[in-house]
Amino acid sequence: MIVGMTMSKTENTGRLTNVRTWLARAKLDGLIVPRTDAHQSEVTAAHDDCLEYISGFTGSAGMAFVQQEQALIFVDGRYQVQVRNEVDLSAFAVHHLHDDPLDLWLSHHGKPGWRIGIHTLLISGALYEKLLAGCKAAGVELITLDADPFDEIWIDRPPRPVGLIRAMPPAVSGETSASKRDRIAGRLKALGADQLVETSPDNIAWLLNVRGSDVAMDPVPHSFLLLDADNRAQWFVDHRKLGNDRAEFELSDVTIADPEDFLGAVGKASAGKTTLIDPDFAPQAVRARIKAAGGQTIEQTSLLASAKATKNATELEGFRACHIEDGIALTNFLAWLDREWHRRQASELLLTELDAEEQLIAFRAKHAGYFEPSFRTISAAGGNAAMCHYHAQPDTNAAIEENSFYLIDSGGQYANGTTDVTRTVLFGEASDEMREAYTAVLKGFIALVTARFPLGTQGHQLDALARRPLWDMGLDYDHGTGHGVGHNLLIHEYPHRFAKKPNPHNLEPGTIMTVEPGYYKAGAFGIRIENQVEVVADKPGFCRFDSLTLAPIDLRMAKLDSLTAAEIDFLDTYHAQVRSQLSEKVDPETRPYLLRHTQPIAQRHQANER
Repeated sequence: MIVGMTMSKTENTGRLTNVRTWLARAKLDGLIVPRTDAHQSEVTAAHDDCLEYISGFTGSAGMAFVQQEQALIFVDGRYQVQVRNEVDLSAFAVHHLHDDPLDLWLSHHGKPGWRIGIHTLLISGALYEKLLAGCKAAGVELITLDADPFDEIWIDRPPRPVGLIRAMPPAVSGETSASKRDRIAGRLKALGADQLVETSPDNIAWLLNVRGSDVAMDPVPHSFLLLDADNRAQWFVDHRKLGNDRAEFELSDVTIADPEDFLGAVGKASAGKTTLIDPDFAPQAVRARIKAAGGQTIEQTSLLASAKATKNATELEGFRACHIEDGIALTNFLAWLDREWHRRQASELLLTELDAEEQLIAFRAKHAGYFEPSFRTISAAGGNAAMCHYHAQPDTNAAIEENSFYLIDSGGQYANGTTDVTRTVLFGEASDEMREAYTAVLKGFIALVTARFPLGTQGHQLDALARRPLWDMGLDYDHGTGHGVGHNLLIHEYPHRFAKKPNPHNLEPGTIMTVEPGYYKAGAFGIRIENQVEVVADKPGFCRFDSLTLAPIDLRMAKLDSLTAAEIDFLDTYHAQVRSQLSEKVDPETRPYLLRHTQPIAQRHQANER
């Protein structure tokens, strides 16, 4: 059931009128509105939430195309249900961001002579090339906009954030910023590049050993960077973010400049030079400035992203330590959830998604080094869990009901690491369909977590291991199976992924990933099981995964008789590790829950028979 009132989906669509008024004034036939900002951020500041402003869509991936007579919105598989709940479908036609992208739509439906506007500071070079090709195929002219049209369209637009920056000392980061910059400068020389342009805030934060607070739960400062092969760095960041006392920062040999000067500086520094850029993240405006100045580009995955993805020994110790704290908090929460649900049932009271989310945050807040959630908790009951990235709101806040799945996907930002974990639980009885699906997800999870693979293996080569049990049932899920995780940085860290789409980046010891298969039945239920894992060296020439996450996996909904001996051995070994690490650390009232949910599967069978 839903607790609260449902708001009208037409609340934001009146703002389309502002866009169309601007189009008429600019003499354009359409405007492309991306979800991203100049940094290609997954989570943007309020200032940059232009797609949400015109549509009401709150997801982290999407794009709109607005014309006088129609408006289209493109979202990926995670949001196909959510977008239809948030957006006025009489104002927007929904398309799949990857299967039916805007560039393909333009090539098929664009009219010769159309003039389509695009702000190239918000579009990566790679995406711009696709959109340009789609336009050319239909005789459409893609007009590059130097100024942000939403400065005019959005009358009461929020200001840009100026969150304070803090230092990430080498005692926690494991390496000085000077050492990192010298290492990267050496790689630039080896590639024959004179400089690199970096626009991804998490890469810059890693390089300079800083963390920020421009956007809640993303501890990175919005900024830009130029680094040359002689290790000269210019950091384009709002000076107000650094405060008055800069003694703690490793910035004595870094030039601080205004972000408004960034593109101009790129042009000046690029004349006759070769510049390294990441085409998937660097805005098209950067590439255009380099080429206009007569410079050349080398386009590949950022050297910073690749270096950052392999954690050093200090970072890995931080991850392991913060996962113990996180495991205590999550297990205390799961035990509380079990007690509180039954207590409220007996009193005929409701336990809701927002109640549970608030309580989990409170448990984490008690622990050493905790700053904030690492992303907005997905606390999803019943049909809400079928939306992969659902976030409870007062008007959608569902009660956790009997005989219905409840999915909780959450994480924490700690001083020494970042966590991400999902558990699915159920009070009462699961239907046969629910048991079959849950068991398939569990088997897929185990298959990937226990995989051993040769050095040089890439994420897409392992993705099918997690999907196979669902595929055998004719089922699948429309999202990736896992992602990289930053060290007190972004929860979704580029470049590594487990997904169907090719990901040409080797999994190496020190890479931190999530493993999170799921299954979603629209309007009915959602299932996901997720652990964070560390890639570790195994037999010569091979790697495996070690689970960092420490929390019981609910087996009450699983068909235990269908598990293989190897699957049972994994679950028993994992739960023994959870019990060993946490039993003396959890709250006293949590211990019975922990012992019950980590007992060997054979003992569960014996208890059931009795």
